[in-house]
Amino acid sequence: MGYFDIPVDHVHGQPVILDYLASKIIHSDDLVVVSPDVGGVARARAFAKKLSDAPLAIVDKRRHGHNVAEVMNLIGDVKGKVAVMVDDMIDTAGTIAKGAALLHQEGAREVYACSTHAVFSPPAIERLSSGLFQEVIITNTIPVAEQNYFPQLTILSVANLLGETIWRVHDDCAGGFEPYSSLGID
Repeated sequence: MGYFDIPVDHVHGQPVILDYLASKIIHSDDLVVVSPDVGGVARARAFAKKLSDAPLAIVDKRRHGHNVAEVMNLIGDVKGKVAVMVDDMIDTAGTIAKGAALLHQEGAREVYACSTHAVFSPPAIERLSSGLFQEVIITNTIPVAEQNYFPQLTILSVANLLGETIWRVHDDCAGGFEPYSSLGID
């Protein structure tokens, strides 16, 4: 909101991804939500809370330069679990791929990557399609070129979310915006 002198609404893509994950058959006892870095802990914690209060794990990393990250440690238990890594965007996929490798090393049964914005700068596609991920779940907030599709990629539409936002702004709804309220997701 600090960049414009007109009113804007921050619309979160998280409900679309949560709705999709809720439709998958993953038992909550088998699930752990993972933040790929310390900066994303609040996002991952909110995500975990919406997924039946799933446990949380954190990848501790250090940045040595722009788009250069070194994974150091894992905080939390992922052994035998389905790990769902949550981030706001995937650019080169270096952080999330190194995090996934660590999760497998620590005994995670499957690793899913979830992100609202898929920038996919090279070499993201190679890293994401390397077999580290069971599925890479993104939204269509940024178009993905067809040549960048790979078998593990799932692209979810934010059309309904944006339509609902526009409708509520048009109707001047009071009380806040709560998409997918039937799932208890806000």
